[in-house]
Amino acid sequence: YVAAVYEHESILSPNPVALVERRAALELMGRNLDIYEQQVLTAARQGAQIIVFPEDGIHGFNFTRSSIYPYLDFVPHSHSGKWNPCREPHLYNDTEVVQRLSCMALKNKIFLVANLGSKQPCERSEPRCPSDGRFQFNTNVAFGADGALLATYRKHNLYFEYAFDTPAEPDYAFFDTPFAGKFGMFTCFDILFFEPAVSLITQYNLKQIVYPTAWMNQLPLLSAVEFQQAFSTAFNVNILAANIHHPTLGMTGSGIYTPVKSFIYHNMESYGGKLIVAEIPVITADYKTNLETTPGRVSEKEKGKEQSPPFFYAEMMYDNFTFVPLWGEKGELQVCANSLCCYLNYQRAVLTDELYALGVFDGLHTVHGTYYVQACALVKCGGLSFSTCGQEVTDATALIDFQLWANMSTPYIFPLLLTSGITLDFADHMGWKNNHYFLSKNRTSAGLLTAALYGRWYEKD
Repeated sequence: YVAAVYEHESILSPNPVALVERRAALELMGRNLDIYEQQVLTAARQGAQIIVFPEDGIHGFNFTRSSIYPYLDFVPHSHSGKWNPCREPHLYNDTEVVQRLSCMALKNKIFLVANLGSKQPCERSEPRCPSDGRFQFNTNVAFGADGALLATYRKHNLYFEYAFDTPAEPDYAFFDTPFAGKFGMFTCFDILFFEPAVSLITQYNLKQIVYPTAWMNQLPLLSAVEFQQAFSTAFNVNILAANIHHPTLGMTGSGIYTPVKSFIYHNMESYGGKLIVAEIPVITADYKTNLETTPGRVSEKEKGKEQSPPFFYAEMMYDNFTFVPLWGEKGELQVCANSLCCYLNYQRAVLTDELYALGVFDGLHTVHGTYYVQACALVKCGGLSFSTCGQEVTDATALIDFQLWANMSTPYIFPLLLTSGITLDFADHMGWKNNHYFLSKNRTSAGLLTAALYGRWYEKD
């Protein structure tokens, strides 16, 4: 099928904490919706059957609970497809944004997914009802090619979004299409948690995901395109990911991903939006990726070394990693933390003047969210001293053949493979063998930035 995602440079309120009238809020959102309208038309002309827009793309961010109120639409929370906002605009009040989105879908005969703020009145006597008498949700809406509202999703894992409430129960949101079956949806930070993302995919056996996000890149392990690709590979799903474009805030990185190929956009240099349109295969339940478990040797014993490189500690992703450096053009390394041991066999084509290190972390990550991580990462360091390992690096020249493996305690492992200029590569082989998960690659397409096994041990969150 042909899919489109739009990385949108949103027009932001100059003063998001100021209280404004609904009319002024609609005027600002209208300017973003005008851009959406052009992009939907362009995508439809290129044959796209579905288009996805980013999180916060219509209203922006950094609001307070009260200042966002005029920007909120009323969105009935249902999965029915019974209401067509474009054809029945007067069914509910305060649905101007939803109506415009519905009409874009209808006019261009395209499935459309967008993110907006929604409100839902509640009785103050209700146990969870906020004191102002309403819930405010970060909401995705999906429309059919006829403009009908097919599904809504209220974001469950909020990322410092004080304007919004968390729904009492996680939403499992999906909708049906004639061209690729069911699509599931969740938003941004949700991708790192079990509920609802993993639950949704496994419970309903979903193979296509739409993913609005407003993601701030964090190298070396959590840049947008890197993790979006890893998620697609780990769960064997197609992902249509639309990010916001604000390079000054570190926000860029969108794509259309399959487990074996991706069409990505990552651009920290220039401004303006970017439309990606790509044709991808529908994944059916029996479609197999290159997740095989035959090749690769896992050596249980370590050979005696002439001179073992030293262990050192450095902070990476706000976590205290234990590292060991890669010395020479080839070698075998091992590094452990808690119950997790990482092993690496490597060979460099040419010795470059670049320091690489193998790092391990097994513990609770507590900065910008709390979640348990098991990570084994081969990274390029920022400079030549050990203290630079874990820094954000975007360029590399070293071509390294490697096999990386670890005795992971969780089945949820995201294989990361990032190359120079924030480009992606795909492993030759990966999978389980002898209770170890491994990832191997001969000759990356560009200099290696990161090769990692990023494990999420959800039960220990």
